[in-house]
Amino acid sequence: MTTKIASCSQAGLSHCQGDTVEPVTELSIGDALRLAADNWGDRIALVEGTEMADAHRQWSFAQLYEDASLVARALLAHFSPGEHVAVWSANCPEWVLLEFGAALAGLTLVTVNPAYLPKELVDVLRRSNATGIVLCPEYRGRDCMAILNEIKADIPDVREVISLANWSAFLESGKSTRSLPHVSPDDVAQIQYTSGTTGFPKGAELTHRGLVNNGRFYANVIGANAQDVWVNPMPLFHTAGCGLATLGALQTGGMHVLPAGFDPRLMLDLIEAHRGTLVLCVPTMLIRMLDQPDAKDRDLASWRLATLGGAPVPPELVRRAFTEFNIDVAIGFGQTESSPYITHTLPRDPNPQWIETVGLPLPQTEVKISDPDTGETVPIGVIGEVCAKSICVMKGYLGDRKATAETIDAQGWLHTGDLGSLDAQGYLRIHGRIKDMIIRGGENIYPREVEDVLCTHPGVTLASIVGVPDAQWGEVVVAFVQPRPGCNLSSDELSEFCRARLASYKTPRIWRFVDRFPQTASGKIQKFVLRDEFMAATGHKQS
Repeated sequence: MTTKIASCSQAGLSHCQGDTVEPVTELSIGDALRLAADNWGDRIALVEGTEMADAHRQWSFAQLYEDASLVARALLAHFSPGEHVAVWSANCPEWVLLEFGAALAGLTLVTVNPAYLPKELVDVLRRSNATGIVLCPEYRGRDCMAILNEIKADIPDVREVISLANWSAFLESGKSTRSLPHVSPDDVAQIQYTSGTTGFPKGAELTHRGLVNNGRFYANVIGANAQDVWVNPMPLFHTAGCGLATLGALQTGGMHVLPAGFDPRLMLDLIEAHRGTLVLCVPTMLIRMLDQPDAKDRDLASWRLATLGGAPVPPELVRRAFTEFNIDVAIGFGQTESSPYITHTLPRDPNPQWIETVGLPLPQTEVKISDPDTGETVPIGVIGEVCAKSICVMKGYLGDRKATAETIDAQGWLHTGDLGSLDAQGYLRIHGRIKDMIIRGGENIYPREVEDVLCTHPGVTLASIVGVPDAQWGEVVVAFVQPRPGCNLSSDELSEFCRARLASYKTPRIWRFVDRFPQTASGKIQKFVLRDEFMAATGHKQS
């Protein structure tokens, strides 16, 4: 495992430089695949995770490179290097082969959420300048080809449509000899659309260099190696699925087990069947796995580590995973625009307060906390905007110079929009989104603090805090709470619980109990949906 070395500001300012010993590798995604095939040839690289154990398709590293090269040649029979090709599909091995094939062919892959409805699909295909699309025949009962045919007139630039139902015929089109182009690490490998927790997604242009190095940095920080079996429930159209897990396992020689989507029972089946050791997921996924009625009766002894990111991680969940299931937890923080990770904790992190943090900067990554109004770096411990600088930061938002300039400043700092603070050791704490901060009677309330307290209540599974307008206080705190199965909670009980642990002004005034939360496909709670639905139901005017 990489020794995590961080250098923090000696001037008492919130600035920290991650390990500079681990080098940046100048590789494209295709180069990383070739290197993995050379290093681990006959070892199993990819396994299709299905309910039928005897139906699992699998590829060695050598076979993965061979098949990806065939995909690359097939793509070049339809497209020219530099063109944008969309993939609209649920997780499947062909998705991974397409990721590697597009990289080898010098194409830019546009990753599209398979749950998108026609209007959303049209918007992404048009804004991404896609000239082709590869799609699955159906998704959750919807005929994807029929949907595409409905919108054909609205996407005139999409000249090629390739269905995964005709995958064999597609591969046949690449059988003639074609040389693969040179691909630079600085080329744009993917256009990834941000997760949409606060509004419509923007297309982040991610380079081969950024994705390759981010996946490797993450894998090394968590101590991954060739004996590991990664069971990956994360959607491939996001950086966690096709970046961290796919490229992390690839570059450390691990086996990548890929289910078609997240199902808690299937995940436990796959961990048992393949002796899974690593799971990268969001907190809601881990909660659902641990809450499975037979989870404690399963043979999960091989599962050594769950790494959590993409949403705030309640410390109580970390404790529960370890005490009830002997699973270590490590926590990461990032965003699509940084390919995606910026910081991470270590397994069995030596910092006694690590559970309240998202760790130190990744290798070759700088983090600072700046005043959102002045841009000045704030003192250690002061809350401000989290900013990051690294070779993993996107080139920009496709076709949106204004949004790019608002997000990446002239010095190359990515402004994340997250509120955070650095301690003297360089560990980052996240306090929420700038837009989510609640100002009640002139007092700042950070939703993350209230959510963490609520999640220590034995009857609470998850909580999400939002602010709504109030004539007297400016804003008041509304708590949305998901009870643990079989628990009957009351607002009085939770109010008393909070008042014993928080200043009175932070205690939620309004309580709502929910069975589930509105989430993005990657499991992030959509606070703006909670807020908007509450305001519509109570007759508040939208602000």
